[in-house]
Amino acid sequence: MAQTEDSSLSEHEQPAKELVIVTGISGSGKATALKAFEDLGFHAVDNLPLELLVDFARLVEKSDEIAEAAIIADIREGTTLDRLPEILKGVRTVLHTRVVFLDAKDEVLVRRYSETRRPHPLRKQDTVSRSIVEERQLLDPIRNVADTLIDTSNFNVHELRAHIQARFGRGEQANHLLVSCLSFGFKNGVPLDADMVFDVRFLPNPHFVPEFRKLTGQDPKVAAYVRGFPQTVEFLERVTGLLLYLLPHYVAEGKSYLTIAFGCTGGQHRSVMMAEEMAERLKAAGYQVKALHRDMPR
Repeated sequence: MAQTEDSSLSEHEQPAKELVIVTGISGSGKATALKAFEDLGFHAVDNLPLELLVDFARLVEKSDEIAEAAIIADIREGTTLDRLPEILKGVRTVLHTRVVFLDAKDEVLVRRYSETRRPHPLRKQDTVSRSIVEERQLLDPIRNVADTLIDTSNFNVHELRAHIQARFGRGEQANHLLVSCLSFGFKNGVPLDADMVFDVRFLPNPHFVPEFRKLTGQDPKVAAYVRGFPQTVEFLERVTGLLLYLLPHYVAEGKSYLTIAFGCTGGQHRSVMMAEEMAERLKAAGYQVKALHRDMPR
């Protein structure tokens, strides 16, 4: 059983020192994440050369001024990035270290580059899409050693900062559980950062009702259709009871952010209705909740 992290340390107790390595796909929000860590009191360094990483960990471990540090290590590092998994072994002998890997869907990354008009760091391909594909291949070994994966596709800048602060904050910064009720379509894959996944494909599909096909689960007529089946009512009651039982235990264990995902085939109707409904139920129970829809029409 995991031990609850005590956020009320005495004046003689100090939290364990920690290093967070922020990495991931270009355009996924690493700079925003690093700023959020800085706001939490972490000593923040952007793009520290990996050859210096072990020495930096030793500096943090010995420093009276630095309790926690966060750095970005990404594709700008070049070929040295291939050595990160091996370098990480040495770093972890010195300091407790977590690797946080940020990602986003390709179409979201392309849109972000289009909006900012910034070139992709690789600059080797004639399109951003091809550069993203190459970068994914180069970063795959890093992704495999990550402790935390965060899909930023549905976050704006402010929401990503709030997510980081909720997930990694301590003490007063982490005493509120933030819940995301996320809808998705199984045909596009299960969300990377889902803590719980509920499959609602057992419910009748509004897609096969012509008048509902172009609508979503946010439409009152579609929601009423899905809610009109007895199995929907029973599912909602059972899952609500389960969550209201579990959430206080997650709070007691120190968890600050929870993603509850509901999946249907395409992520348009049933899962959207379920995410919206469950968000309202948990809000009524006093929790901070946000409904997100990964695959709903853009």
